[in-house]
Amino acid sequence: MTGGARRRVWLFDLDDTLHDASGWVFPALKGAMNAYIQTELGLDEDAAAALRYRYWRRYGATLTGLIRHHGVDMAHFLAETHRLPGLEAQLRAHAHDRAALARLSGRKLLLTNAPRAYAERVLEALGLARCFERVLCIEDMSFAGHARPKPDARMFRVVLARLRLRPTDCVLVEDQLQHQKAARALGLQTVWMQRWLRSKPHGRRPAYVGRRVHSLNALRRF
Repeated sequence: MTGGARRRVWLFDLDDTLHDASGWVFPALKGAMNAYIQTELGLDEDAAAALRYRYWRRYGATLTGLIRHHGVDMAHFLAETHRLPGLEAQLRAHAHDRAALARLSGRKLLLTNAPRAYAERVLEALGLARCFERVLCIEDMSFAGHARPKPDARMFRVVLARLRLRPTDCVLVEDQLQHQKAARALGLQTVWMQRWLRSKPHGRRPAYVGRRVHSLNALRRF
């Protein structure tokens, strides 16, 4: 193992990066968020769905918009929308994923916009909990009194400073391009995980994406 490999720090996203969230989890979460918005903001179903999507597109996280424009309490929102009964039965573990992470040189951390309780449930169900040195969740992305989930560049800077990591030593493995764009602007290396994408992208790879991969095992060649 080279000196560069020993210094490398992998920052993994969770949903649609380490497991297929689009099949069941995301539809369930969208439904729960729509219901929450309906109840808390007094909107009908269509208006709630439109608002959820608009904030996700604008900020990269629906919660950011709800906090910024409606004063929604983060802890309450996360608790109510991430209950997801029956979650574990919907997750599919893959032994080759565990093996690929175990063989991957460098430190491995999870960096997700999901709440801690949900992230830990998913990792345990997938058998990946012991693969990561640390789990960084949306609760760890608050500073100066504000939630700053991905793709907020300030959050990336603060998290790296807290962990005493150099951006150039870090590789962000993500399915979301807007998160990679923000990370790359700060000097992080980026990998676009396309394994779980429902529609395969066409055209040239964006300049801020270092590599495109379809499996965790492919990261060994990064």
